[in-house]
Amino acid sequence: MPRQESKFLEYIDQRAIVRFGGNPMLSQFPMEGSVSGHHKSNHKGSSVEFAEYREYTPGEDPKRMDWRVLARTDKYFLKEFEAETNLRSYHLLDSSASMNFGKPKTKHEFAKKLICTLSYAYLQQGDAVGLSLLFRNQNEEIPARRNPSQLQDILYTLGHAKARGKNQLIDQLHEFTESVKSRAQLIIYSDFLEEPKSIADVIHHMRDRKHEVVLFHIMDRQEIEFIFDRPTRFIDLEGGASLLTEPSIIRDEYLKQMKSHLEEIKKICAETQSSHYEIVTDSCVDEALKEFSFERIQI
Repeated sequence: MPRQESKFLEYIDQRAIVRFGGNPMLSQFPMEGSVSGHHKSNHKGSSVEFAEYREYTPGEDPKRMDWRVLARTDKYFLKEFEAETNLRSYHLLDSSASMNFGKPKTKHEFAKKLICTLSYAYLQQGDAVGLSLLFRNQNEEIPARRNPSQLQDILYTLGHAKARGKNQLIDQLHEFTESVKSRAQLIIYSDFLEEPKSIADVIHHMRDRKHEVVLFHIMDRQEIEFIFDRPTRFIDLEGGASLLTEPSIIRDEYLKQMKSHLEEIKKICAETQSSHYEIVTDSCVDEALKEFSFERIQI
């Protein structure tokens, strides 16, 4: 691997790979892939995993006939099996300026570690991985591929990526959803500082297209607990006005609004059968990915 790419290998968390490596992480919904793999397909096939019976239609291959059912019922039934395929996993990174917030590591930098670690894991199990950096008025994309050089491309791109500009996350996600033609796994990394209705609209759009939707809701500890104890100037990182205030005056209302916002997003995900994970940037990557990976690992 060229030196320029290898210096970004630190974005792959080795503890996380050891913790959930070796067991395939499966999509929670049927996928459409081009090669055989671990994930259930939306097509019926003749693999080893039995799915259901259906009535025989004259002209079909009699090899899949269940003769025991015929003996018991005097009716002709075929065995249907789940076909298995590979996964297309797209990682969509909010690269607006608000993602620059956080100490000692920004939300943007922490998201890079999550993406690289999961990309490595999916590529190791034979799945295709793609990347899209969502900037204002433009996206930087790496199409989903499963070849050996894909990880190098992702590491290099993320290693040089900077968060900048105003947030247009929702519009960009709608556009991306229109561009993906086959069922896929869409993993979004953002602080989701959007109106819940807008978030609901884009998740419904993705689910209507039969994609698996995963939200990694990335926050800094200061945003969650509002741990400020002296007069503070709060600056809009995306170019808005600043506000000088006494934190104790606004803390209760801020925490109330934050709790309400998180609950709304969780409700939206529950209603659409999407996944939502709260990620705090002072946690270890393996802990941050524990729930996601354990829900998908085939033991």
